[in-house]
Amino acid sequence: MSLESMTESVDSAVSGFFEPVAKWLGEVVFYSVRINGTDLPLIVAWLVVAGLVFSTWFGFIQIRKFRLALDVVRGKYDDKNSAGEVNHFQALTAAVSGTVGLGNIAGVAVAVSIGGAGATFWMILCGLLGMATKFVEVTLGVKYREVHADGTVSGGPMHYLRKGLVDRFGPGGKTFGKILAVLASVMVLFFGLFGGNLFQVNQSYAQLVSVTGGEDGLMGSSTGALFFGLAIAALVGIVLLGGIRSIASVTSRLVPAMAGIYIVACLVVILVNVTAVPAAVGTIIEGAFNPEGVAGGVIGALIIGFKRAAFSNEAGLGSAPIAHSAVKTKHPASEGLVALLEPFIDTVVICTMTALTIVIANPASWGEARAGESIGGVTITSDAFGTVMPWFPYILTIAVMLFAISTVLTWGYYGLKSWTYLFGRSKASEVTYKAMYTVVAVAGSLLTLQTLIDMADAVLFMLAVINIVGLYLLAPIVKRELDKFLAYVKSRDAGEKVDGGEDEDEEPAKATV
Repeated sequence: MSLESMTESVDSAVSGFFEPVAKWLGEVVFYSVRINGTDLPLIVAWLVVAGLVFSTWFGFIQIRKFRLALDVVRGKYDDKNSAGEVNHFQALTAAVSGTVGLGNIAGVAVAVSIGGAGATFWMILCGLLGMATKFVEVTLGVKYREVHADGTVSGGPMHYLRKGLVDRFGPGGKTFGKILAVLASVMVLFFGLFGGNLFQVNQSYAQLVSVTGGEDGLMGSSTGALFFGLAIAALVGIVLLGGIRSIASVTSRLVPAMAGIYIVACLVVILVNVTAVPAAVGTIIEGAFNPEGVAGGVIGALIIGFKRAAFSNEAGLGSAPIAHSAVKTKHPASEGLVALLEPFIDTVVICTMTALTIVIANPASWGEARAGESIGGVTITSDAFGTVMPWFPYILTIAVMLFAISTVLTWGYYGLKSWTYLFGRSKASEVTYKAMYTVVAVAGSLLTLQTLIDMADAVLFMLAVINIVGLYLLAPIVKRELDKFLAYVKSRDAGEKVDGGEDEDEEPAKATV
């Protein structure tokens, strides 16, 4: 039996087994209501409302403390004696690498095709609101993290849901917190294997095939697919063995590089068409409030923009706190402030640059997509760059590879923390997970397993329901942590010598073996 027929058989078997479950789960999680001719998934409304609530609750901290967040990420308030594994910048890049990916390239193109240019405006607004949600969940992630005897750190929703609810409500919150923590771990683990790993490898391989002659080209054969999968798996396996320090070391270089390549390319297109910028901005604003040819009009553009942003920056999903929890700090709110930069980079900057490039370049494929003739994702973005740089598809392939690899690495770490929470931190347990994760990476270039990917998406957004309930209940604790850190900053800025440690009456981060 050939490799092609084997993979087709596996794909068919997996789809046949899981398809009913995936279909039912998708219908439940992404249940939509019809508003003015456009479907609004209630999970998107759940995420957006959370962003609005937390923005109001914390006095639009994403605006008021944006400069302070930049000061923290550049190390102004660092304390070398703090527990943790990575600095603020490394924690930020590790988390950003998990959200910045193909969605920023292909997803935005789909958004401005279905929702028109105006979807960009609502995408930006949703990204700004998500900054507050990210601040809350990451602050909790650091506060309730566990520092192990070997100096490594574990954090995330599985920890702050379990310990935070007990902290807030006493023994009455113990059972509820444990149930939520286990569910959160399972959901993160499942998405990490199939959404954060298999899907990313599969799509990056597809892009590589497209620029190397298609199915008849150098990489189009099953041998090419296997070679690509093994190469990615080897790279991921080596980095995963080094833990978050190794991952952060790679992503702290990879994320700025991939973002830099992509943003420079966007700027080239924009500068070449600089006279068209005012008109493009006008089109985006006008399309946000008076869109033409968009199903549902203004509401349709708003929904599409919110959907793209919510699915892109993962604010409220509980994934990012896992990476941020490894930071070296004694003040949980300090990393919360750093984390609010994440949706800004992912959605407000990179997604907006993509949308603006497409609107300015106005490639023929975008016009065809808006007319309903086709819906292309990465093709539209690639064509937009191609109007100025015909050779750009090759550069885009490099960017896609960087995006995909960084996402696979970060979700590998997220999955590991969920796995060890469920099955323990023994050497055998960790090796089992890492072996399984690398095998799935190889499968990513050979299989599609679309049904499992659809399930992974649904499972990840189920986590948002659980996580945000916890964030609402624990928000008063976040407020106290913010007040402590702001008092610390005020003292430091005044030149006073301050310890920066936990209060004497506060239990320090739990150390475990």
